[in-house]
Amino acid sequence: MPMLWRWIVNKTRDSTPFFLAFATVCGVVPGVIGYFVMQTTNSGNQQLEAELRRNARPESMRMGQVNKERLAEFLGELQRKENTNDRYVAALKGETLTRNPYVRIQPIPKPSNTESEKEQK
Repeated sequence: MPMLWRWIVNKTRDSTPFFLAFATVCGVVPGVIGYFVMQTTNSGNQQLEAELRRNARPESMRMGQVNKERLAEFLGELQRKENTNDRYVAALKGETLTRNPYVRIQPIPKPSNTESEKEQK
């Protein structure tokens, strides 16, 4: 195996066409294989999708709804060309943004000891 690797290194150093072919094999071929694997494993069956949505847990459905709302809010801010840098600053500080435009940044509340004790029981 080390001999093979040395041969590849020497060939790519000495030959530009071999380098381009090797780079293509290493980059494009896995991408094409991955694309076709995703296409064959992705089900476009509407009946299966409807059944999965019907059997989903309420937490999953709520989380999907929250994510849609947050994405819509973020895209709306981008369309209005608002400054969104405070989102990144808040995320780095472990905070979240509120919907109130006058109080944009609010720290995430820490659970109190009494709440965590109730959850453990």
